[in-house]
Amino acid sequence: MAQTIQEERFRWVRPIVNKEIRLIDVAKVCPYSKRSLERWVAVYKHDGSSALIPRSTQPRTAPHETPIRIKEIVIAKRNKTKLCAQKLHWQLKKEGLWVPVRTIGKIIKQEGLTHRYRMRKMKLKYIKIPLQPGELTEIDVKYVPENIDNRRRFQYTAIDCASRWRYLEIYDEQSSHHSILFLKEVQKRFHHRIRSIKTDNGSIFTNYYVGTNKRSDLMIKTIHPFDVYCQNVGILHYLIDPGKPAQNGMVERSHREDQEKFYEQQTFASVSDLKRKLRVWNTYYNNLEHCGLGGKSPNEYLAEITSN
Repeated sequence: MAQTIQEERFRWVRPIVNKEIRLIDVAKVCPYSKRSLERWVAVYKHDGSSALIPRSTQPRTAPHETPIRIKEIVIAKRNKTKLCAQKLHWQLKKEGLWVPVRTIGKIIKQEGLTHRYRMRKMKLKYIKIPLQPGELTEIDVKYVPENIDNRRRFQYTAIDCASRWRYLEIYDEQSSHHSILFLKEVQKRFHHRIRSIKTDNGSIFTNYYVGTNKRSDLMIKTIHPFDVYCQNVGILHYLIDPGKPAQNGMVERSHREDQEKFYEQQTFASVSDLKRKLRVWNTYYNNLEHCGLGGKSPNEYLAEITSN
């Protein structure tokens, strides 16, 4: 067995050079292409076996190479914000520095700063329907990973599917009462009428799969307090299919952003400190450029909708 690439190439070239077999016949059984065999034979006849050593195809000179100063700016901004190449391009453009998206992508890839995701087994094509602000809002709850005062807290999250604007709030408990309080707060802070919301099937949002709706006596049914409030204010309440969190994809993606870029990089001295830092983080998020909005931030998108 050949130990090096040079020996492997010479193993296929030698019988051709010695005229033991024709090149066209070797190409029928060789795992390499006929064109590669022709090139190896030519360089071997011209320069000997040393020419079969693989050489780098990278150019020795790059007259249009990105300056080191710009590379350092891109790397520093990537390490600080963890943003993708497209969002880094938009932020640098606002700062007066224009760097192509592909250039930024190559820089962070060469530095090993890219994420490694699992390969998806199946790709689904979804029809994207343009939404108006408030037409659909996703709501979910996330555990605060750090216990403060030896108690677990809960983060309620609401995100508008049209503008990506979101609101976060911390509560000591997750319950139907707190779900209604949170929805009232979202209605107060979001300057557009909320027409419908989408949640999972947790007991703090619905009793469709638990509670009295599953009694044997079908005459006895109660409506969940959260649904009662939604009916009173004219909000449609949609439920995702059980075990399908991808149907609440925007708020789930938002929770991953919170985990990676907020909770894993912050420490909290108290509950008030947590709430203060969370407000700062949410303001930053609502002023951050989004790929789904064509480089606009949620606040910029809403301002443009309002002005029109």
